Amino acid sequence: MIVRFLALKSLRNRKLISSLCVLSIALSLSLFFVIEKIRVGVEEGFTNSISNADLIVGSRSGPLQLLLYSVFHMGSPTNNISYETYEKIKNNPAVSWTIPISLGDSYKGHRVVATNDMFFKHYQFHGNKNLEMAQGNWIQGIFDVVLGHKVAKNLNHKLGDSLILSHGISSDSILNHDNTPFKVKGILKPTGTPIDKSVYITLFGMEALHIGWENGVPSFDDKIDQNQLSEENLQTEQITSFILRTKNRIALLGLQRFIGTYESEALSAIIPALTLAELWGLLDQLKNAFLGVGFFVIIIGFLSIFIALYMSLNERQREMAILRSIGVSPSQITLLLFYEATLLSVLGAIMGFILQYLLLAMINPILEAQYSVVVPMILPTIKEAYVAFGFIVLGSCFGIIPAIKAYRTSLHNGLTINK
Repeated sequence: MIVRFLALKSLRNRKLISSLCVLSIALSLSLFFVIEKIRVGVEEGFTNSISNADLIVGSRSGPLQLLLYSVFHMGSPTNNISYETYEKIKNNPAVSWTIPISLGDSYKGHRVVATNDMFFKHYQFHGNKNLEMAQGNWIQGIFDVVLGHKVAKNLNHKLGDSLILSHGISSDSILNHDNTPFKVKGILKPTGTPIDKSVYITLFGMEALHIGWENGVPSFDDKIDQNQLSEENLQTEQITSFILRTKNRIALLGLQRFIGTYESEALSAIIPALTLAELWGLLDQLKNAFLGVGFFVIIIGFLSIFIALYMSLNERQREMAILRSIGVSPSQITLLLFYEATLLSVLGAIMGFILQYLLLAMINPILEAQYSVVVPMILPTIKEAYVAFGFIVLGSCFGIIPAIKAYRTSLHNGLTINK
């Protein structure tokens, strides 16, 4: 008991060094937790962005490219597919439902996604969650627009606001569709997926946008025949890709093979889950890099304990010698430094758990804004508890080496007054 009391008093007498050591341990442990949570959060965020979709179909391209621009709205498609081809595959007896997707425009840096009612009806994320409206209704008219949660929040839009969409996907596009303004019809509830960062219009709305843009640039004619802006006179000729669900999973591979060998048009059909697995396989090195960084961060925490105790021994030679002279045994000296290392580790671990939530509170808005990834602020897991316990045990062991040095320091060296 007296040794524990002395260890506590010793750390109090060296408040600055002890505080810096505890802070170093806390930073090391919290960074390890944060790195691991971000890694898991990014993986889960990508994996849970779409559920219950059997195939994603687009023009012939790499599987990852097709997945990224269709689901995560990252990158650009190599080509479009004809609406006629989409209709033929949609009407295949093996297909239960389809969700068409047409890309190519933006609104203040946010992707514009043209689709139809099937998107709101069948798109699912995080297992079996469906899209829900926070305000208003899903798109109905040609010039209705529905905003993802983050778009409405970041740009401070509300129902009834008028929007001018931009041509192309660049955030600084100078070509705007001024002749065809849209009105906010609804705002989606947050999903924690790329849906939150997108703007949704109908396929007819996408066609109406590009009246007069047949050559890729505006005609600069302020007058548009209003008769053209009706569903009867608008016809969708191309889409970027589409998502489908089969009636029977047994038919999945057969349908994928049928689409991949489609004679009229070069198509690719990917299974989202398998393509995501391929993505994580390619990112194994990145995953190992995260683990490596976490490992070295932990080592830094251990070294801080060792350095704090070892370097302080030069200042504590007299203290150790006096303790030895009054009958404190070498084992008790060793135990004293062991307790000090343990106290530093425990305090550092406790502060590390607290600090990780402060770091996540600062990092989460950035991850959410840039990648639509949210790392949940949940209570410490069993795995984290084991890591912290192992950290405390190993940190305590790092106090043994300074203890051996203290044990070997002679009474004469400790009690001699340096001149």
